[in-house]
Amino acid sequence: MQTSRGFDTYQRWRRPIEVGFWIALLTLNVIFNSIDTRIDHAGRITPWEPWVWETSSALLVLALLPGVIVAERRWPIRFDTWMRNLPLQFLLSVLFSLIHVSGMIALRKLAYAAIAGWHYDFGGWWINFGYEYLKDVRTYFLIIGLLMLYRLWLLRQQGEAKLLAEPEEGLPVEPVDRPERFLVRKLGKEFLINASEIEWLQAAGNYVNLHVRGRDYPLRSTMAGIEARLDPSRFLRVHRGYFINLDYLAEIEPLETGDARLRLRDGTTVPCSRRYRAALRERYGQPVTSE
Repeated sequence: MQTSRGFDTYQRWRRPIEVGFWIALLTLNVIFNSIDTRIDHAGRITPWEPWVWETSSALLVLALLPGVIVAERRWPIRFDTWMRNLPLQFLLSVLFSLIHVSGMIALRKLAYAAIAGWHYDFGGWWINFGYEYLKDVRTYFLIIGLLMLYRLWLLRQQGEAKLLAEPEEGLPVEPVDRPERFLVRKLGKEFLINASEIEWLQAAGNYVNLHVRGRDYPLRSTMAGIEARLDPSRFLRVHRGYFINLDYLAEIEPLETGDARLRLRDGTTVPCSRRYRAALRERYGQPVTSE
């Protein structure tokens, strides 16, 4: 049930790799499109203008990218959700385009004034916006598509947890409403992990990540949905986005804000909000400190 060493290394560098991928992709797009535009408009524009056009567009796409990532996680396009979420994603693509076009016009005006003292004229707003939206909607759904493929690759590499299904015949071998084990599928193989092995859980969009011995296994569920299936004698909600297994709690560090910072046995820190801190104190009577 161990992930490959290469994937473990990737996980440590995952965030800078993800950021670097989008920056590299948009940079290449700027270079190729600028060269292509300069060739198409040879003799009619100055050499620097295509670079201003493409760079301003790419900067706005990069700034809007976190919002697209959140939208894809919140309203994913899957077989069971596409009829509901696809129209919403089209509406969001319009908003994406409005912000993109408005922002790049502002950047181009600043660049034109700074470089040559010129005034940048976008032309008729609605006519040109229709043209820009046709490009932006393709960009928006290209990003959505890349995010979907990336998530599928991650799930295949790190594994995805599922609740054990109720058998078609006979009684289940363990309670279905509060399972003792979870089914994990990874790289075409299936494994069982004990609920007692789960150290903490974290909300991640439409998933809840189960943290087990340094590995993350996404479970397609909401925090409210998984809460009803966890043993309350072992698991406690400490934040709107976190549950912890009390067996792995090592230390509670009170904060001046009234919140707390929880340290688990492996050194992981988990936030505990003021709302849930009282229940944690009641469970122990006083703060827990590691020996």
